[in-house]
Amino acid sequence: MFRIPFKKSMTVLTVAAALNISPAIASDDDEGFSRIAVFPVYLNTDINKETVAEIVTATTDGNTLVYTDSETENLGFVDITDPANPKASGVAALGGEPTSVAILGDYALAAVNTSSNFVAPSGNLVVIDITNKTVVTTIDLGGQPDAIAISPDQRYAAIAIENERDEDLGDGAPPQAPGGYLVIVDLVGAPGDWTTRNVNLSGLSGMLFNTDPEPEYVAINNNNLAVVTLQENNHIALVDLASGDVVNHFSAGEVDLDKIDTSKDKMITLNSSLTAVPREPDGVTWISDTEFATADEGDLDGGSRGFTIFDIDGNITYAAGNTLEHTIVKHGHYPDKRAGKKGNEPENVAYGQYGDDEYLFVGSERASVVLVYKLKKKGDPKLVQVLPAAVKPEGLLPIPGRNLFVSAGEEDARDDKIRSALTIYAMDEEQNYPTVISKSRKDGTPIPWGALSGLAADLEDDETVYTIHDSFYDKSRIFKMDIDEEPAVITKEIILNDMMGKLTSVAPDMVNGDGTVNLDQEGIATSANGGFWVASEGRGTIGDPGRPFETYNLLLKVSKDGVIEQVVLLPATVNARQVRFGFEGVTSVGSGSEETLYVAIQREWAGDPNGNVRIGRYETATGEWSFYYYPLDPRESANGGWVGLSEITAIGNDEFLVIERDNQGGPDAAIKRLYKFSTKGLTAVSDSVDVTTIPVVTKSLVRDLMGDLKATGGLVLEKVEGLAVDEDGTAYIVNDNDGVDDSNGETQLLKFKNIFDKKEK
Repeated sequence: MFRIPFKKSMTVLTVAAALNISPAIASDDDEGFSRIAVFPVYLNTDINKETVAEIVTATTDGNTLVYTDSETENLGFVDITDPANPKASGVAALGGEPTSVAILGDYALAAVNTSSNFVAPSGNLVVIDITNKTVVTTIDLGGQPDAIAISPDQRYAAIAIENERDEDLGDGAPPQAPGGYLVIVDLVGAPGDWTTRNVNLSGLSGMLFNTDPEPEYVAINNNNLAVVTLQENNHIALVDLASGDVVNHFSAGEVDLDKIDTSKDKMITLNSSLTAVPREPDGVTWISDTEFATADEGDLDGGSRGFTIFDIDGNITYAAGNTLEHTIVKHGHYPDKRAGKKGNEPENVAYGQYGDDEYLFVGSERASVVLVYKLKKKGDPKLVQVLPAAVKPEGLLPIPGRNLFVSAGEEDARDDKIRSALTIYAMDEEQNYPTVISKSRKDGTPIPWGALSGLAADLEDDETVYTIHDSFYDKSRIFKMDIDEEPAVITKEIILNDMMGKLTSVAPDMVNGDGTVNLDQEGIATSANGGFWVASEGRGTIGDPGRPFETYNLLLKVSKDGVIEQVVLLPATVNARQVRFGFEGVTSVGSGSEETLYVAIQREWAGDPNGNVRIGRYETATGEWSFYYYPLDPRESANGGWVGLSEITAIGNDEFLVIERDNQGGPDAAIKRLYKFSTKGLTAVSDSVDVTTIPVVTKSLVRDLMGDLKATGGLVLEKVEGLAVDEDGTAYIVNDNDGVDDSNGETQLLKFKNIFDKKEK
């Protein structure tokens, strides 16, 4: 192998230069990125239509974003003159499925897949006039394109023609004809005068499938050298665009990983290893004229769960190892359901120079985050931030000239409360994410966490709250969280166990062989008598066959060390009324033999009046249950859904706070509210056939949380579930991130001072 000469004094083109706008203000160590806006791309079409934002770029003035929408076969345009308030700016029809887009002056160049099947792939380069959004010319590419890049001097475009494999054919493995190649477009004259040249990438020594290169992504440096990832081949090629020659190529290599999770088992367990994992890189970006970075997503057999920096000779100058996995676990974004496959799956990388500082952005498809690294003159890249993105971020766009960064999240599933969106971040001294992280264990791995479903204040330490996870994870645990830090830090995990046999005697199927337990924890309260009360939500509906005890709603008294000391069931007559939704919160009032528990049931059960849900009252001394009714707001979402309770917290003087929410997220969300009610003067009654005897509490609005959730700069989160109030009247509210399953994994811990006037208590 050999290399062509390079001028080492030259640096890779920055996006600021490419956009022909003013240089960015130099950043310092205190500066980072804050999310300032999200643009759901259905705003360019119809809220009821599925839309996709996959790859995103910007016009030369940096004021308009242009993205590919393969679902509607359009290019979409978004006005970001005011980046905090992006506006829909229309679409351009392409007559096929766009896979990538790049900007050349007044034109948007879209790579468009027009293939009718895998054996006869076809595609075009469609040139769009940005001003009037019309097609200027169409150039036949001879195959199915994937990525497109334009050279810094705007002399060439390079397009990876993947001719992707049929994953349902046989075992889905290459080789599958026809093989792919690279197209070079000579951008001389008007678009109608442009010509193309094909670069054969087949037969490169060391490739796994000589006749099927499978080129995936391409990037071009200042010397018109294109780097092309051949993903399934675990190979990388360097092409001189002037001559069209492959001037170097090499294997992307393999990685050994340890202390990672490799099992889809409802637990994040960082105790496994993988050896000789092919990187199989996807996205690639130059970080200088002699070095480039790859996102090692994997596709066929590989996926090293990280990223790698290579020089042009094929030497590895940095390999991320297990650090991405650990960082994502620490931030509560680990996708456990993907642990047995490729973990967080880094899909793309991007480089940007902001003033004197150089950054590498790494997008994780399955964790729905972008990791931000500062590149140093010497040594390893330094992780400086983890940014929340829309679900499955693929397109990454630094805009240094405007101190902006943009990511494109491609997943769109309205029924799952997911909308494809562009997320806009601005460089700022006050970063607004993350809000919760975890510290490391003694072995150096982070405490795994996610799906936080309840909060409780420490009765003695106003800098501590406790939180729990729901049934998304097995081996139930309580987390101790230091809220005096920003972000808050999970400092301890208390694993629940049934060493006293209390749960085994009631529901043995909920107890594991090692004594740990699998609950659906939805509420937690600290007890004045020491330890905790945990509410486990039952499931199932009356009439379901064989409904065993382990599906019932349970209250569990848990010691400070996690030992289950007592299990409380609802009366059989009440349990027989359940309609799917059960316990969603618990709070404790009083101490000693006077301790009384209050539980919130999420939605109406059989026989309950429409719109009224139960607040249960349990006397710990007598074991007596009685009930109030709480009146729910009628649903307001244009997408329908339901409204229910998510939490209950006592604030003294027979008063309680509850979270009331709908089951909608993003633009469909309407009800995320904090209400107060009092039981003073009301007498709870035991369950009876005549439910009209159960008293109805009167509620008053304390805070509409919709504005607070929108103020985070993202889409409104669905599951606002945890609430704790300390002695000073400060409220903490947290959402359940669903274990990063059909969710972007984002956790927001909101803090409100003086939520109520303590002088009144």
